[in-house]
Amino acid sequence: MNLDFLKGNPALNDISPEKLQFLMDFASNNADTKDAKSMASTIMNAANNAKQNGMTFSNTETTLLIELLKQNMSEAERVKADKMLQMMQMLQKKKK
Repeated sequence: MNLDFLKGNPALNDISPEKLQFLMDFASNNADTKDAKSMASTIMNAANNAKQNGMTFSNTETTLLIELLKQNMSEAERVKADKMLQMMQMLQKKKK
């Protein structure tokens, strides 16, 4: 998986070493995610795993996870993933 977009990314300046390692491990272990459906379950599993380890992620950090997963998707699958994410965000806003 190409992680070049992470190099020099200002979003990573304030991330803890533990979270950064989690992101890198996540990227390495999920290089084969190629569709929006599997991306959603992968993100949920990662969120549960992080929560069990006492980690929470900001919106910026979550976006990085999603961008890592979207790298290997076709353009059509990226569009589907973006639509799914928009729907999830709308649902979260309604819950508040």
